[in-house]
Amino acid sequence: MATQFSKVKPIPKGMLDDGFEYTLGPPSSGFSLFLASRTKKVHFIRHAEGFHNVATHETGDNHCLLRGDSPAIDHPLYDSRLTSVGIEQAEKLKEILAHRPSGGRSFTSFDLVIVSPLTRTCETARHIFGRARTPGTPAFLDPGMAPEDSQEYAAGVPVPAPRILVREECRERWGHYVCDGRRSIKDISSEFPDFDFSEVRHDEDAFYGDDRETDDHCCERAVKFLEWLNSRPEKCIAVVTHSSFLRHLFGQFGDSLRQEDKDSLQRMAGNCELRSVVLCSHGNKEGNEVKPLDPPQGPASTIRVPSSHNLFAMGEESSVGLKI
Repeated sequence: MATQFSKVKPIPKGMLDDGFEYTLGPPSSGFSLFLASRTKKVHFIRHAEGFHNVATHETGDNHCLLRGDSPAIDHPLYDSRLTSVGIEQAEKLKEILAHRPSGGRSFTSFDLVIVSPLTRTCETARHIFGRARTPGTPAFLDPGMAPEDSQEYAAGVPVPAPRILVREECRERWGHYVCDGRRSIKDISSEFPDFDFSEVRHDEDAFYGDDRETDDHCCERAVKFLEWLNSRPEKCIAVVTHSSFLRHLFGQFGDSLRQEDKDSLQRMAGNCELRSVVLCSHGNKEGNEVKPLDPPQGPASTIRVPSSHNLFAMGEESSVGLKI
Protein backbone atom coordinates (compact mmCIF):
# COMPACT_ATOMS: atom_id res chain seq x y z
CA MET A 1 0.00 0.00 0.00
CA ALA A 2 1.57 3.27 -1.07
CA THR A 3 1.04 5.96 1.48
CA GLN A 4 2.23 9.55 1.55
CA PHE A 5 2.27 11.52 4.76
CA SER A 6 1.88 15.27 4.92
CA LYS A 7 4.98 17.22 6.00
CA VAL A 8 2.95 20.17 7.20
CA LYS A 9 4.32 21.69 10.42
CA PRO A 10 2.19 20.88 13.49
CA ILE A 11 0.00 23.71 14.72
CA PRO A 12 -0.32 24.70 18.39
CA LYS A 13 -1.52 22.20 20.96
CA GLY A 14 -5.09 22.10 22.14
CA MET A 15 -8.45 21.12 20.78
CA LEU A 16 -9.02 21.95 17.13
CA ASP A 17 -11.71 21.49 14.52
CA ASP A 18 -15.19 20.28 15.33
CA GLY A 19 -16.67 20.72 11.87
CA PHE A 20 -16.47 16.99 11.10
CA GLU A 21 -15.60 17.92 7.55
CA TYR A 22 -13.31 15.02 6.72
CA THR A 23 -15.67 12.86 4.68
CA LEU A 24 -15.66 11.37 1.22
CA GLY A 25 -18.28 11.86 -1.47
CA PRO A 26 -18.76 12.58 -5.17
CA PRO A 27 -15.77 14.85 -5.94
CA SER A 28 -17.61 16.60 -8.76
CA SER A 29 -20.34 17.91 -6.46
CA GLY A 30 -18.16 19.27 -3.68
CA PHE A 31 -20.55 17.78 -1.11
CA SER A 32 -21.12 14.51 0.73
CA LEU A 33 -24.45 13.08 1.84
CA PHE A 34 -24.60 10.20 4.31
CA LEU A 35 -27.39 8.48 6.18
CA ALA A 36 -27.17 9.70 9.77
CA SER A 37 -27.64 6.14 11.04
CA ARG A 38 -24.33 5.16 9.42
CA THR A 39 -22.27 7.92 11.02
CA LYS A 40 -20.63 8.48 14.38
CA LYS A 41 -18.40 11.19 15.79
CA VAL A 42 -14.88 10.10 16.64
CA HIS A 43 -12.57 12.40 18.57
CA PHE A 44 -8.94 11.34 18.18
CA ILE A 45 -6.56 12.58 20.88
CA ARG A 46 -2.80 12.25 20.72
CA HIS A 47 -1.20 11.56 24.10
CA ALA A 48 0.21 14.50 26.04
CA GLU A 49 3.94 15.21 26.27
CA GLY A 50 6.05 12.25 27.37
CA PHE A 51 9.64 12.07 28.57
CA HIS A 52 10.61 10.47 25.24
CA ASN A 53 9.32 13.55 23.40
CA VAL A 54 11.54 15.76 25.53
CA ALA A 55 14.56 13.47 25.04
CA THR A 56 14.36 13.47 21.23
CA HIS A 57 13.80 17.22 21.19
CA GLU A 58 16.89 17.80 23.34
CA THR A 59 19.16 15.37 21.43
CA GLY A 60 17.88 16.21 17.96
CA ASP A 61 17.35 12.60 16.83
CA ASN A 62 15.82 9.27 17.85
CA HIS A 63 19.04 7.48 18.86
CA CYS A 64 18.18 7.98 22.52
CA LEU A 65 15.20 5.64 22.00
CA LEU A 66 17.29 2.63 20.93
CA ARG A 67 17.86 -0.18 23.43
CA GLY A 68 21.49 -0.87 22.52
CA ASP A 69 22.83 -4.06 24.12
CA SER A 70 20.39 -4.08 27.04
CA PRO A 71 16.84 -5.44 27.23
CA ALA A 72 14.37 -2.79 26.14
CA ILE A 73 12.53 -2.92 29.44
CA ASP A 74 15.68 -1.73 31.25
CA HIS A 75 15.82 1.50 29.23
CA PRO A 76 14.63 4.56 31.23
CA LEU A 77 12.35 5.62 28.35
CA TYR A 78 10.69 2.22 27.91
CA ASP A 79 6.91 2.73 27.81
CA SER A 80 7.57 6.38 28.55
CA ARG A 81 5.39 8.33 31.00
CA LEU A 82 4.01 11.85 30.85
CA THR A 83 6.03 14.84 31.98
CA SER A 84 4.58 17.48 34.30
CA VAL A 85 3.97 19.55 31.18
CA GLY A 86 2.08 16.63 29.66
CA ILE A 87 -0.13 16.31 32.72
CA GLU A 88 -0.87 20.03 32.52
CA GLN A 89 -1.77 19.68 28.82
CA ALA A 90 -4.24 16.89 29.59
CA GLU A 91 -5.86 18.84 32.41
CA LYS A 92 -6.24 21.87 30.13
CA LEU A 93 -8.02 19.73 27.55
CA LYS A 94 -10.30 18.42 30.30
CA GLU A 95 -11.20 22.02 31.15
CA ILE A 96 -11.88 22.83 27.48
CA LEU A 97 -14.22 19.84 27.16
CA ALA A 98 -16.03 20.86 30.35
CA HIS A 99 -17.06 24.14 28.69
CA ARG A 100 -17.52 22.99 25.09
CA PRO A 101 -21.19 22.53 24.11
CA SER A 102 -21.95 19.27 22.36
CA GLY A 103 -24.90 16.95 21.93
CA GLY A 104 -27.39 19.38 23.46
CA ARG A 105 -25.30 19.80 26.63
CA SER A 106 -23.15 22.67 27.83
CA PHE A 107 -20.13 20.36 27.89
CA THR A 108 -18.73 17.46 25.88
CA SER A 109 -19.20 13.91 27.13
CA PHE A 110 -18.47 10.61 25.47
CA ASP A 111 -20.29 7.31 25.17
CA LEU A 112 -16.99 5.42 25.03
CA VAL A 113 -13.27 6.16 25.37
CA ILE A 114 -10.81 3.84 23.59
CA VAL A 115 -7.22 3.92 24.84
CA SER A 116 -3.95 2.47 23.63
CA PRO A 117 -2.39 0.21 26.29
CA LEU A 118 0.81 2.24 26.56
CA THR A 119 1.33 4.07 29.84
CA ARG A 120 1.39 7.59 28.37
CA THR A 121 -2.01 7.16 26.70
CA CYS A 122 -3.54 5.67 29.85
CA GLU A 123 -2.17 8.59 31.87
CA THR A 124 -3.51 11.07 29.30
CA ALA A 125 -6.96 9.48 29.48
CA ARG A 126 -6.90 9.53 33.27
CA HIS A 127 -6.15 13.26 33.43
CA ILE A 128 -8.70 14.18 30.72
CA PHE A 129 -11.62 11.94 31.66
CA GLY A 130 -11.00 11.26 35.33
CA ARG A 131 -12.70 8.25 36.85
CA ALA A 132 -13.90 5.60 34.44
CA ARG A 133 -17.14 3.69 34.81
CA THR A 134 -16.40 0.42 36.58
CA PRO A 135 -16.19 -2.42 34.03
CA GLY A 136 -19.50 -4.26 33.89
CA THR A 137 -21.49 -1.41 35.46
CA PRO A 138 -24.42 -0.21 33.30
CA ALA A 139 -24.51 3.53 32.64
CA PHE A 140 -27.76 4.02 34.59
CA LEU A 141 -26.14 2.73 37.79
CA ASP A 142 -23.07 4.96 37.60
CA PRO A 143 -23.17 7.88 40.09
CA GLY A 144 -21.34 10.32 37.79
CA MET A 145 -22.31 13.98 37.55
CA ALA A 146 -21.84 16.80 35.06
CA PRO A 147 -18.93 19.29 35.46
CA GLU A 148 -19.44 21.26 38.66
CA ASP A 149 -19.93 24.69 37.09
CA SER A 150 -22.30 23.47 34.36
CA GLN A 151 -26.03 24.13 34.22
CA GLU A 152 -26.61 20.37 34.17
CA TYR A 153 -24.77 20.01 37.48
CA ALA A 154 -26.87 22.78 39.01
CA ALA A 155 -30.00 20.95 37.87
CA GLY A 156 -28.78 17.64 39.31
CA VAL A 157 -28.59 15.92 35.92
CA PRO A 158 -26.69 12.61 36.25
CA VAL A 159 -23.96 12.04 33.69
CA PRO A 160 -22.34 8.60 33.97
CA ALA A 161 -18.57 8.36 33.74
CA PRO A 162 -17.41 6.96 30.39
CA ARG A 163 -16.38 3.39 29.91
CA ILE A 164 -12.63 3.42 29.16
CA LEU A 165 -11.75 0.42 27.02
CA VAL A 166 -8.13 -0.53 26.27
CA ARG A 167 -7.35 -1.87 22.79
CA GLU A 168 -4.03 -2.88 21.21
CA GLU A 169 -5.28 -1.88 17.74
CA CYS A 170 -4.76 1.85 18.34
CA ARG A 171 -1.32 1.58 19.96
CA GLU A 172 1.70 3.31 18.46
CA ARG A 173 3.60 1.85 15.52
CA TRP A 174 5.53 -0.81 17.39
CA GLY A 175 9.11 -1.98 17.49
CA HIS A 176 12.63 -0.55 17.37
CA TYR A 177 12.06 2.38 19.74
CA VAL A 178 11.83 1.57 23.44
CA CYS A 179 9.11 4.14 24.11
CA ASP A 180 6.72 2.13 21.93
CA GLY A 181 6.84 -1.07 23.98
CA ARG A 182 4.48 -1.52 26.90
CA ARG A 183 4.60 -2.94 30.39
CA SER A 184 2.67 -6.08 31.28
CA ILE A 185 -1.08 -5.68 31.58
CA LYS A 186 -0.77 -6.98 35.13
CA ASP A 187 1.35 -3.91 35.98
CA ILE A 188 -0.61 -1.36 33.96
CA SER A 189 -4.05 -2.52 35.10
CA SER A 190 -3.02 -2.22 38.75
CA GLU A 191 -2.31 1.47 38.09
CA PHE A 192 -5.59 2.01 36.22
CA PRO A 193 -7.99 -0.42 37.97
CA ASP A 194 -11.17 1.15 36.59
CA PHE A 195 -10.04 0.85 32.95
CA ASP A 196 -11.43 -2.14 31.06
CA PHE A 197 -8.53 -4.39 29.94
CA SER A 198 -10.76 -7.40 29.24
CA GLU A 199 -10.22 -7.26 25.46
CA VAL A 200 -6.41 -7.25 25.61
CA ARG A 201 -5.24 -10.75 24.72
CA HIS A 202 -1.63 -10.78 25.93
CA ASP A 203 -0.19 -9.91 29.34
CA GLU A 204 3.37 -9.28 28.12
CA ASP A 205 3.90 -7.17 25.02
CA ALA A 206 3.72 -9.70 22.18
CA PHE A 207 4.11 -7.02 19.49
CA TYR A 208 7.32 -5.23 20.41
CA GLY A 209 10.66 -6.28 18.86
CA ASP A 210 13.77 -4.84 17.23
CA ASP A 211 12.02 -4.62 13.84
CA ARG A 212 9.78 -1.62 13.23
CA GLU A 213 6.21 -2.35 12.18
CA THR A 214 6.00 -1.71 8.44
CA ASP A 215 4.15 1.28 7.01
CA ASP A 216 1.81 -1.03 5.13
CA HIS A 217 0.92 -3.06 8.22
CA CYS A 218 0.32 0.04 10.32
CA CYS A 219 -1.96 1.44 7.59
CA GLU A 220 -3.89 -1.82 7.37
CA ARG A 221 -4.17 -2.00 11.17
CA ALA A 222 -5.52 1.56 11.27
CA VAL A 223 -8.26 0.76 8.74
CA LYS A 224 -9.14 -2.43 10.63
CA PHE A 225 -9.46 -0.28 13.74
CA LEU A 226 -11.96 1.93 11.88
CA GLU A 227 -13.93 -1.18 10.94
CA TRP A 228 -14.02 -2.18 14.59
CA LEU A 229 -15.09 1.34 15.63
CA ASN A 230 -17.86 1.19 13.04
CA SER A 231 -19.15 -2.02 14.61
CA ARG A 232 -19.56 -0.33 18.00
CA PRO A 233 -23.07 0.78 19.06
CA GLU A 234 -21.83 4.07 20.57
CA LYS A 235 -22.23 7.27 18.57
CA CYS A 236 -19.72 9.60 20.25
CA ILE A 237 -16.31 8.04 20.86
CA ALA A 238 -12.93 9.38 21.98
CA VAL A 239 -9.72 7.57 21.00
CA VAL A 240 -6.50 8.31 22.93
CA THR A 241 -3.64 7.23 20.71
CA HIS A 242 -0.30 8.25 19.11
CA SER A 243 1.13 10.50 16.40
CA SER A 244 2.54 7.87 14.03
CA PHE A 245 -0.62 5.76 14.24
CA LEU A 246 -2.70 8.84 13.38
CA ARG A 247 -0.43 9.72 10.45
CA HIS A 248 -0.82 6.23 9.04
CA LEU A 249 -4.59 6.45 9.52
CA PHE A 250 -5.29 9.95 8.20
CA GLY A 251 -2.69 9.64 5.43
CA GLN A 252 -5.04 7.24 3.64
CA PHE A 253 -7.91 9.76 3.45
CA GLY A 254 -8.51 13.18 2.01
CA ASP A 255 -7.54 12.84 -1.66
CA SER A 256 -10.82 14.45 -2.75
CA LEU A 257 -10.47 17.40 -0.35
CA ARG A 258 -9.10 20.80 -1.18
CA GLN A 259 -5.40 21.01 -0.31
CA GLU A 260 -5.89 23.14 2.80
CA ASP A 261 -8.30 20.60 4.32
CA LYS A 262 -6.14 17.67 3.27
CA ASP A 263 -3.10 19.22 4.95
CA SER A 264 -5.17 19.90 8.07
CA LEU A 265 -6.30 16.28 8.22
CA GLN A 266 -2.94 14.66 7.50
CA ARG A 267 -0.48 16.86 9.41
CA MET A 268 1.23 15.52 12.51
CA ALA A 269 -0.86 15.98 15.65
CA GLY A 270 0.57 17.98 18.54
CA ASN A 271 0.74 16.57 22.04
CA CYS A 272 -2.75 16.36 23.56
CA GLU A 273 -4.38 17.70 20.41
CA LEU A 274 -7.94 16.60 19.76
CA ARG A 275 -8.97 16.12 16.13
CA SER A 276 -12.66 15.44 15.47
CA VAL A 277 -14.03 13.57 12.46
CA VAL A 278 -17.20 11.85 11.36
CA LEU A 279 -16.82 8.17 10.59
CA CYS A 280 -19.30 7.11 7.91
CA SER A 281 -19.93 3.56 6.83
CA HIS A 282 -20.76 3.12 3.15
CA GLY A 283 -22.50 -0.13 4.10
CA ASN A 284 -20.32 -2.47 2.05
CA LYS A 285 -18.52 -3.88 5.11
CA GLU A 286 -21.47 -4.09 7.47
CA GLY A 287 -21.52 -7.38 9.33
CA ASN A 288 -17.97 -8.33 8.35
CA GLU A 289 -16.05 -10.08 11.10
CA VAL A 290 -13.29 -7.93 12.55
CA LYS A 291 -10.57 -10.35 13.58
CA PRO A 292 -8.49 -9.72 16.70
CA LEU A 293 -5.05 -8.21 16.24
CA ASP A 294 -2.38 -10.92 16.10
CA PRO A 295 1.31 -10.47 16.99
CA PRO A 296 3.67 -10.13 14.02
CA GLN A 297 5.33 -13.19 12.55
CA GLY A 298 9.07 -12.70 12.92
CA PRO A 299 11.80 -12.32 15.52
CA ALA A 300 10.77 -12.83 19.12
CA SER A 301 10.14 -9.95 21.50
CA THR A 302 13.29 -8.21 22.70
CA ILE A 303 11.71 -6.55 25.72
CA ARG A 304 13.63 -8.72 28.19
CA VAL A 305 16.34 -10.16 25.91
CA PRO A 306 19.74 -8.45 25.54
CA SER A 307 21.29 -8.22 22.07
CA SER A 308 24.86 -8.47 20.83
CA HIS A 309 24.69 -5.37 18.66
CA ASN A 310 23.23 -1.88 18.56
CA LEU A 311 20.52 -0.93 16.11
CA PHE A 312 20.89 2.36 14.26
CA ALA A 313 18.58 1.82 11.29
CA MET A 314 16.77 5.13 11.50
CA GLY A 315 14.09 4.43 8.90
CA GLU A 316 11.28 6.24 10.74
CA GLU A 317 13.46 9.24 11.51
CA SER A 318 13.94 9.93 7.82
CA SER A 319 10.40 9.17 6.69
CA VAL A 320 8.33 10.44 9.58
CA GLY A 321 10.61 12.58 11.75
CA LEU A 322 11.52 12.83 15.39
CA LYS A 323 9.23 11.42 18.02
CA ILE A 324 8.42 14.87 19.39
